[in-house]
Amino acid sequence: MHTLAATSAVSTGGLWAYLGIFVLVAIGWAGVPAIGGTVVAGAAVLASQGELDIGAVLVVSVLATGVGGLAGYGVGRRWGRAIVDHPGRTLARRQQAVATGEALYAKWGRLAVFFTPCMVSGIAKMKLSQFAVWNLAAGAVYVLSVGPAAYGAGKVATGESDLGSLGPIIAGVAVGAAAVAWGVRHYRRVRQTRPRLSRRATDQSPATDQSPATDQSPATDQSPGTDQSPATDQSPPA
Repeated sequence: MHTLAATSAVSTGGLWAYLGIFVLVAIGWAGVPAIGGTVVAGAAVLASQGELDIGAVLVVSVLATGVGGLAGYGVGRRWGRAIVDHPGRTLARRQQAVATGEALYAKWGRLAVFFTPCMVSGIAKMKLSQFAVWNLAAGAVYVLSVGPAAYGAGKVATGESDLGSLGPIIAGVAVGAAAVAWGVRHYRRVRQTRPRLSRRATDQSPATDQSPATDQSPATDQSPGTDQSPATDQSPPA
C-alpha cells in the first residue's frame, strides 16, 4: 500500500511521475520484493483514470526492468555469495532460495530468468549478454501482461464495460498465456536437443579400436628358438 500511495503522490508531477515509476520499478526488478508489480499495476490504474499516459507507463516500466535487472545481476555476480552466506537469522532461508534458483537454472536454462531473482543469475555466472536479452524479454512480458490488465480493470471498476475497457484485460491475459506457451515449447525443444548433443559428443570421442593393437607386439616366433642353441654333439669328445 505504501508503494501504491507513492505512485499516487507522483501522479500529478508530469515527468517526475514517470521518473518515480522508473526508479521504483527498477528497484523492485533489482531484487526488492513486491515493489515492481505494485507500481506497474498502480500506475496503469492511474492511467485508466486519465492521470497518466498508459503508453508512457508501459515503455518506462519495461526500460526500468532492463536497468534494474542489470543492477541485480551485477550485485549477485560481485557480492551474491557473500550476501547469501552472511550469518544471520535468515541464513538458511537465503541459502535455500539460491539453491532452488540454481536448480531451476540447471533444469530450465535461460528460461529461469523469467521466474528467478536477477541476483541468482549473477550468482550462477550467466553470461551478461544472454542475461541482458532474456531479462529484457522477461520484463516486457511482465509489464505488457500486468499493465494492460490493470488498466482495463481500472476502467471496469469505474463502470465502463466497452471494448476499450475489456480489450486491455484480454490483451494482458493473452500476452501472459502466449509467454507461458512459448516457454513450455522452448523447454521441450531444449530437452530434446540435449540428448542429441550428448550422443554427438560421445561419437566424436576417440574410439577404443585406435589403441595399439596387440598383434603389433613382437611375435613369439622371433624369439631365439631352442634349436639355435649349440648342439650337444659339438661338445669335445671324451
